[in-house]
Amino acid sequence: MPRLILCADDFAFSTDTSHVIAELAADRRLTATGCMAVLPNWTSDARLLDTAPDTLEVGLHLVLTLEAPATAAPTLAPTGILPTVDHLQRAAARGTLPLAEIAAEIAAQFDRFESARGRAPAFVDGHQHAHALKGVREIVLDAIARRAPRAWVRTCADTPAALLARPFRGKALASAVHSLGLRRAAAARGIACNDGFAGHYDFARDYDTIFPAFLHRPGERHLVMCHPGTGARAGDAIAAARVREATALRRLPIAAMAGANGLAFPG
Repeated sequence: MPRLILCADDFAFSTDTSHVIAELAADRRLTATGCMAVLPNWTSDARLLDTAPDTLEVGLHLVLTLEAPATAAPTLAPTGILPTVDHLQRAAARGTLPLAEIAAEIAAQFDRFESARGRAPAFVDGHQHAHALKGVREIVLDAIARRAPRAWVRTCADTPAALLARPFRGKALASAVHSLGLRRAAAARGIACNDGFAGHYDFARDYDTIFPAFLHRPGERHLVMCHPGTGARAGDAIAAARVREATALRRLPIAAMAGANGLAFPG
């Protein structure tokens, strides 16, 4: 039976956010979470996942934008902060990404994840989907093949019919375009991907109302990203949405909603 992978991005974005995600995982309201191992609170926050249900997949949420890097990265982060995703996209299109620095940064984030968790990540994705950019994706896939061969990688691609059946199709289509070819490149290295991807919206709508649409036309391993938290970190552009999502995920009948769309929810 097709299954729903409900993944909370941004574990360790703040310790408060980590507590919310750990609580939702303990209540079996999630099946996965992606961890920002680049952040200084990651090592202590990781302990919150030690008692998570066995059904929770814990992955590496690679960060190449908007945070302090784990390495010096003088070209990638000349001010000490990683660039915006728009900057990365333009550099990827021009073929001017500092690939050696990106490879070193990705390796360092793998090291931090493994040091805190004592194991390889169950999956790998990227903050703002930067892992899917051409040039970056090859480094990511090679790292997965070498360091986490059983892990799967996130693709934002989906069928046109599925993308058009859900809200905010423009955002979804843009992400899908950036992921074109990722599944094929992953398969060439023996790496699996999710099948179906949803979760895009404007971070302003009522989450209870919009969540059911993310389950329309699901794939076999249908991944829905979410971003629950407390909104306590200064400068967080989606602070209010994190709170709304956490509140909704605590009360939505997720298993029943998944079942109505032909999906198993094993949380």
